[in-house]
Amino acid sequence: MHPRKRQRKNASAMKLVGALVARFRTDAGLTQRELADRICAGEETVASIEQGRRPLKPDLARLLDGLLDTKQALETAVAHMPEIDLIPAWAEQYMDLEREAIALSWFENQVLPGLLQTERYARAVFLSKVPILGEEETNAQVTARIERQEILHRKVPPTASFIISEAIVRDRLGGDEVYAETLRHLRACADLPGATLQLMPLGRHTHAALAGPFILLETPDHQHLAYTETQRGSQLITDPNEVSILAQKYAMLRTQALNTEETKGLLDRLLGEL
Repeated sequence: MHPRKRQRKNASAMKLVGALVARFRTDAGLTQRELADRICAGEETVASIEQGRRPLKPDLARLLDGLLDTKQALETAVAHMPEIDLIPAWAEQYMDLEREAIALSWFENQVLPGLLQTERYARAVFLSKVPILGEEETNAQVTARIERQEILHRKVPPTASFIISEAIVRDRLGGDEVYAETLRHLRACADLPGATLQLMPLGRHTHAALAGPFILLETPDHQHLAYTETQRGSQLITDPNEVSILAQKYAMLRTQALNTEETKGLLDRLLGEL
């Protein structure tokens, strides 16, 4: 999946469209949960759209116009809103899947998974981008990334497995204070219900994923998908054979990485060196 050339969404426009959805829903006498049930989505999806944190997609706008009898008002609003994306267009489909996933398996070898980043670490990531981002866009990107982490703190969170290179946790991206804060945060994340964290140690003679990072997802209807990113694009993988290959790689990575207790021990030792 390659980046699409298109206009970019503006945060204020997203809030305006979200406010329209909320107004039309209220006028129809529906709660967020009731509307979510009618469109076969989660209540959090409706709430995120109404709060301007999640873009309203054209197909859902058309569905809502029909359900709420709004005479194509939402479809028209979405079609004409000015845009500067909070997240790249080519990543939006993955973000939708991530919000709904019942299981995630994530391998990273260069930077912490977005779901495990602190606010200051995320800011250091975006400040490292070339060409540089403006302050307003950096703030929006950081906010969007931190909000994604809500899925790990739900009453029923997804089953989440993370395998990350030891080099990432030894790096000092953002400086010494950010490094210390990040170590403490990772140590806390290692104890989250439903989540496992494993470090791939330095100095290994073999490595099952030298080609780079990837993510495996399981949807609520038990479809198995995979996702990879490059410098300027991404690929959502749906072919069962290709997903199986990455699942095999991930299974091997789990045997090559430190187990969860060893990982916690290494994090504790690094924290003790501060």
